[in-house]
Amino acid sequence: MTAPEKTTVDLEQQIDAAIARRETRHEDWDTLGFQAAKGGDRFKRAQIRYIGSGATGNHEGDNRTLPSEHFTFSNMRLPVGAVGPEHTHHDVEEVFFVLEGELEVAVHDVEDGTKKAVRRLGYRDLIRVPAGVPRSLANVGDIDALFCVIIGAEKPQLPTYPPSSEMYGVTR
Repeated sequence: MTAPEKTTVDLEQQIDAAIARRETRHEDWDTLGFQAAKGGDRFKRAQIRYIGSGATGNHEGDNRTLPSEHFTFSNMRLPVGAVGPEHTHHDVEEVFFVLEGELEVAVHDVEDGTKKAVRRLGYRDLIRVPAGVPRSLANVGDIDALFCVIIGAEKPQLPTYPPSSEMYGVTR
């Protein structure tokens, strides 16, 4: 019986390939720019990708991001008074974790989008929204909000906008 072959792993290369540094990130104001183009500056916000491309489009060519295997991770910069419109991720849960500023988040009734529950989140607060539940958010603070967005799939489906959303019918 022969001994199993050992594979040599270059630990230096492995750890370097697993790091995404803040100074190499890019505030991408264009990814969600189609919403601002349709609805005005109130919908302007930046995605800052770390792992995968999120559910906002095709960014697989962005060599600054780490490959996604099971989830995506990005930061979102939401200017004062700006909103993230009501939308639904049908295939994945989504998590928002506040790093700076103050957000008002809402979950909307699936059957009747006019019914919703709203909460304020601040520094180090988190909300997890299950797949299939419409959600929205707004910056209600006096500084830009910066928060983590974690989406539970390697490549989530594009979200949809229910009839009660200000972005209903808007496409890329």
